[in-house]
Amino acid sequence: MLEKLCQTVCELHGELFRNNLVVWTSGNVSARDPESGLVVIKPSGVMYPDLTPDKMVILDLDGKVMQGALKPSSDTLTHLFLYRNRKDVNGVVHTHSTYATAFAAVGKPIPAVLTAICDEFGGPIPVGAFAPIGSEAIGREVLNSIGSSKAILMKNHGVFTIGGSARDALKAAVMVEDAARTVFIAMQLGEPIPIPEEMIAKLHKRYNDEYGQ
Repeated sequence: MLEKLCQTVCELHGELFRNNLVVWTSGNVSARDPESGLVVIKPSGVMYPDLTPDKMVILDLDGKVMQGALKPSSDTLTHLFLYRNRKDVNGVVHTHSTYATAFAAVGKPIPAVLTAICDEFGGPIPVGAFAPIGSEAIGREVLNSIGSSKAILMKNHGVFTIGGSARDALKAAVMVEDAARTVFIAMQLGEPIPIPEEMIAKLHKRYNDEYGQ
């Protein structure tokens, strides 16, 4: 069942590790199959080098396991809540990447002081209120506070990103950490210079309409 999607989700977990976005068994990637509506997600507590496509867990949007011998990620209810409430989202990524999570720990958004932030996120990367793990509470707060961004910092917790595919959501997670690291270093040198709102909109539109092939 969903063999290709399981392969993709497994490979993207490897990218989380290679991009230094996770340690030990933390973090997760999920993908929704647009045709069936089924979701593929990482099993809970399995080391990244030990992940294989056949260990991925397939669930329906209500959380019923359709395939897989292992327990799904402890963040599964968050992922499923987002899929049920955002029809445009087919990929969700969660990390505790160091610099972005540092902003989350102090409850500060990442300001739009770099063109790369404007390009990818269309404005500051917002912060959501603290919510307990293991229920739909995090998903509700992500939905409530993420706005039009692809990423949100959850206070005292970490990063959640969304996308039209799991690869899109992973890219956003990589870009969040890169932006957070650069902004943090800039803050050690002085006060980062904000980009005007009208320019933020122009940069975001150009990136989405013109950049790449």
